[in-house]
Amino acid sequence: MQKLAIPSPVKRIRFEGREYFLKRDDLIHPDFSGNKARKFYHWLEGEFPDIRKVVSWGSVQSNAMYSLSVLAKMREWEFEYFVDHIPSRLRKNPIGNYRAALENGTVFRKKTELKKKEWGEEVLFVEEGGRQPEAEEGIWLLAQEIFDWQKEVGIGNLTVFFPSGTGTTALYLQKSLHFLTRHSSLTTKVVTTPCVGDARYLCRQFAMLESDEKLWPTVLDTRKKYHFGKLYREFYRLWLELYRQTGVEFDLLYDPKGWLTLFETKVHESEEEILYLHQGGLKGNESMLPRYQRKYPGMDNEF
Repeated sequence: MQKLAIPSPVKRIRFEGREYFLKRDDLIHPDFSGNKARKFYHWLEGEFPDIRKVVSWGSVQSNAMYSLSVLAKMREWEFEYFVDHIPSRLRKNPIGNYRAALENGTVFRKKTELKKKEWGEEVLFVEEGGRQPEAEEGIWLLAQEIFDWQKEVGIGNLTVFFPSGTGTTALYLQKSLHFLTRHSSLTTKVVTTPCVGDARYLCRQFAMLESDEKLWPTVLDTRKKYHFGKLYREFYRLWLELYRQTGVEFDLLYDPKGWLTLFETKVHESEEEILYLHQGGLKGNESMLPRYQRKYPGMDNEF
């Protein structure tokens, strides 16, 4: 396998008149970019001679699903993935993460079958989105990279911002940075926004992994409720504008909500430096972008 390109680089970008630092975790690896390289680091680097199969569940276009399919293929493990539904249009014309996972030998099954099966000890269960304690190992490395970079460039107060699904990365990053900075003069806080469910949902996810609320990241949300996976004109416009102004392609599913939250909650007006974490997920744009182009034809020509 191609070696993980860590530590990932940090670059300056300018968007809507303000400068940000951008942590390019999307450049870590073509198949494990962003938080998937961090969450699955434990299984990418360790030895697991007894494992024969990986089982997970979630969305049919999940970034985590695709990365797990690559991990399973690389390790010569079977991979069964359980979903609620596969649209007939997608079955006939596979695209995006679904297509790539199929090519890697993923076996798709109905989620209703998940509890009916009997599993042996040779099966590795990975929670939806990689939400489990093993993820902390790779996210600690991310925290160490941010801490070392912050010291090197001499930033006393730093806000690390990015959107969340399960919240696993945000939780373990805040926890790790808490311990790394407690004996230093640096202040580093993680701020996130929920893309699946609301702030209460995200906090319940945190509680499953860490009971001490002092180690939780700050959660902010927009006034308007956005439904995960639904197409919004303001999301598409923001995504196009980000590319026009920065030259960086962002994820269409999570990042528009992230940047919108930055502006709506006035985080961008803070005097503290902001490090935006680019978590990858660009393969998902293969399916999301055509959907946006069909729903909002001609909008990309405005830019």
